[in-house]
Amino acid sequence: MPGSVDSTAEAGGSTAEELVAERRGRLHPAIARTREAVRSALSDLPAGTTALVACSGGTDSLALAAATAFEAPKLGLRAGAVVVDHGLQPDSARTAEIAAEQCRGVGLDPVQVRAVEVGREGGPEGAARTARYDALRAAADEFAADVVLLAHTRDDQAETVLLGLGRGSGARSLAGMAAVAGLLRRPFLEVPRATTAAACIAAGLRPWHDPHNDDPTYTRVRVRHEVLPVLEEALGPGVVEALARTAGLLRADADALDMLAADLAETAVRRTDGEVLCDVGMVADEPAALRTRVLRQAALEAGSRATDLNAGHVAAVDALITDWRGQRWIDLPQGIRAIRRGGFIIFGPDVTG
Repeated sequence: MPGSVDSTAEAGGSTAEELVAERRGRLHPAIARTREAVRSALSDLPAGTTALVACSGGTDSLALAAATAFEAPKLGLRAGAVVVDHGLQPDSARTAEIAAEQCRGVGLDPVQVRAVEVGREGGPEGAARTARYDALRAAADEFAADVVLLAHTRDDQAETVLLGLGRGSGARSLAGMAAVAGLLRRPFLEVPRATTAAACIAAGLRPWHDPHNDDPTYTRVRVRHEVLPVLEEALGPGVVEALARTAGLLRADADALDMLAADLAETAVRRTDGEVLCDVGMVADEPAALRTRVLRQAALEAGSRATDLNAGHVAAVDALITDWRGQRWIDLPQGIRAIRRGGFIIFGPDVTG
């Protein structure tokens, strides 16, 4: 079913009094909150920097586009937008152009629509995400942008934490999405989705509703519409906020552990042509939280992909150190193997016993 422009998006808690206040000339509180979030996210950038908003035309990204268009010039920044057309919906090109028109309408410039071809690797969601992020990085290169803004909200963060719990993931996955990750920034991670909906209504924007957001074949949709409401009913209001807060606390812990593991890897891991070697003696007595991080990083450097390398793979490699019985190699994603030989765990595509 094609997506539709949602002209009756829920105000997400906007009261009649708030709407009357807006008509009387006072700034709507939802708009104020989205602008404050963007201002905070961009405040460290030097004047003259270009920031691009990744805009799908949905509620969250349109609210982000409007807030960025208002705040960026006040900070001396240039602000534009990139609309990625995944080609997965009927009339997707028209939908993308409507989103681009609204971005231009709020004052963003440049605004570009980039059509992508979504592959199959990583499943539908993973393949679309890969194509989208590749397009955003290409646009950033083209426009010499130092920052790309993504519109993930506090609700998205909570859903990400629950998905990580369901997969049995470690602290890094449960830490959710980072507010800053290299080129990418997420100003709305502490902003509820209801606030972005209210901001769009108050600003007169007309978001597009992606039918995929209601399709229960997607795990995230089931978490959003089935799991979170049950948790709210059983545990009371505030579950989304608590999950997002938990992600922030875990991120601080995970960042500290990653730094310690990186220091350990500097001495324990070395690279040769086609292979990565981890010194068993240097990591054997380290805490499991550090040792497994070093082993995971070694596997990634050897060629396994982060999206495919899971905790079970790393645990099996760790057993070559903690439960060594002369076992054979461990098969890892992308044809990489890990084997213990001569006091080292050796990672590579051709290692055998």
